[in-house]
Amino acid sequence: MSEERSLNFLEEIIENDIADGKNGGRVHTRFPPEPNGYLHIGHATSICLNFGLAKKYNGKCNLRFDDTNPVTEDTEYVDSIRNDIEWLGFTWDNEFYASDYFDQMYGFALTLIEKGLAYVDDSTAEEIAAMKGSTIAPGTDSPYRNRSIEENLQLFGEMRDGKYRDGEKTLRAKIDMAHPNLLLRDPLMYRIKHEHHHRTGDKWCIYPMYDFAHGQSDSIEEITHSICTLEFIHHRPLYNWFIEQLGIFPSHQYEFARRNLTYTVMSKRKLLQLVNEKHVSGWDDPRMPTVSGMRRRGYTAEAIRQFCDTIGIAKRENIVDIGMLEFCVREHLNKIANRVMAVLDPVKLVITNYPEGQEDIFIADNNPEDASAGTREIPFSREVWIEREDFMEVAAKKYFRLAPGNKVRLKNAYIVECTGCAKDDAGNITEVHCIYLPESKSGSDTSGLTVKGTIHWVSIPHAKTAEVRMYDRLFKVEDPANEEGDFKDHINPDSMHILPEVYIEPALAAAQPGDRVQFMRKGYFCVDTDSTPEHLVFNRTATLKDAWAKEVKRG
Repeated sequence: MSEERSLNFLEEIIENDIADGKNGGRVHTRFPPEPNGYLHIGHATSICLNFGLAKKYNGKCNLRFDDTNPVTEDTEYVDSIRNDIEWLGFTWDNEFYASDYFDQMYGFALTLIEKGLAYVDDSTAEEIAAMKGSTIAPGTDSPYRNRSIEENLQLFGEMRDGKYRDGEKTLRAKIDMAHPNLLLRDPLMYRIKHEHHHRTGDKWCIYPMYDFAHGQSDSIEEITHSICTLEFIHHRPLYNWFIEQLGIFPSHQYEFARRNLTYTVMSKRKLLQLVNEKHVSGWDDPRMPTVSGMRRRGYTAEAIRQFCDTIGIAKRENIVDIGMLEFCVREHLNKIANRVMAVLDPVKLVITNYPEGQEDIFIADNNPEDASAGTREIPFSREVWIEREDFMEVAAKKYFRLAPGNKVRLKNAYIVECTGCAKDDAGNITEVHCIYLPESKSGSDTSGLTVKGTIHWVSIPHAKTAEVRMYDRLFKVEDPANEEGDFKDHINPDSMHILPEVYIEPALAAAQPGDRVQFMRKGYFCVDTDSTPEHLVFNRTATLKDAWAKEVKRG
């Protein structure tokens, strides 16, 4: 009997709330992305957490787009976020937008003005920042802090009506300019932005700040457990202050630690730089830590969910080795990916005693881990492609592949013995020669021989060609965001290498974008969205083993 996983701290909180009958025993979470970029692996952790908690406790989870900044937001991002969540295997109970509540938020702001708890400020952004003070010095009151309620109501209405330019006025909460938490020193509630909104069009030219919109949106939706990352812990008193002063549903914020990933960056601003400056082909570039990039590379939703579950959640931030994610990917692909043969760096192997014009057809299991995956036919002929690294003219010690006098098995076919090679005028090997043992046919071997090496191959007359994109980690250092200088200085120049003509089994001719396979002895690969029936493109998803760890140790 397997040992049950212990509860994490959020599960403990929820179970105590249910036992106490808090909120009638309801559990209602939400995932609130801002539609200003594509989701990345950090968001996937939050998605798995929020949707997973709702599912575990028979609750609900809303998808709510935090669309309060019309300058950076777009329906392209809304669509991509929806697609990513569904692909990860989750379904939201309700879809909302912060913009759904703009009228209510405006009403909330009027309420605070009427209670003497908000005022219109004419100060510039620089002046407001200077008034904030510091952790060791109190702030100073704005000269507009004591405007009358009537004047504030009039000015705020004029802000809404478009009378003022961007930045000319703001609405601030009136709290305490000496508060030890600088976020409570009269924070901004509204700013003026004369920008077209992707949903409300030109109805509004004032938009609520995150701290004013977030808690009120949670309250309107009666969210019981508002879960966010640790950087928002200092925002919680302000979250609570707005709810208490408005007397609305008391949603509660809980924080968990962000999990950063080695050899990448997780800031949407930095990821946008990579896209805009053409360091990558787009948000879904297979080297990106975005959900769409990982999907295109060939990662599975199951592997990502397993990764998120494995790393768990905590109250202290740390950096997770990307090798853990790659392990989860390999573990799942090993179960589901069909095994096929592809030769990435080809050299011709001529079987000199195999009759010219003769062909064999071998039957091979598609996946030894999955009997239901069936079998396929593999054609065999006198000339086959093999990997150049599978032949050495002068064999090194413990080299068990092809070399003059060495015997190997051609996977699923025959044992062959190398007799030599042919070279061009420059001394480059153009052909490897061997003889085969007819009695060593795979499945009915009567040769009595045992060989130490098995290599893969593709029959030359039957081979199809494909482009293969060999991807590696995007950065050379573990934590590029915290290295000296520009993070882009640490981009790995060898993060993508294109092999324009790789030879593959004819069984792969009908492969479709998204299909995942294991190229025997080479790694896991996925058919890219750039593929056409006439030109197949494969992305390397992962190596068979963690080759990078060996490189790090060697370095």
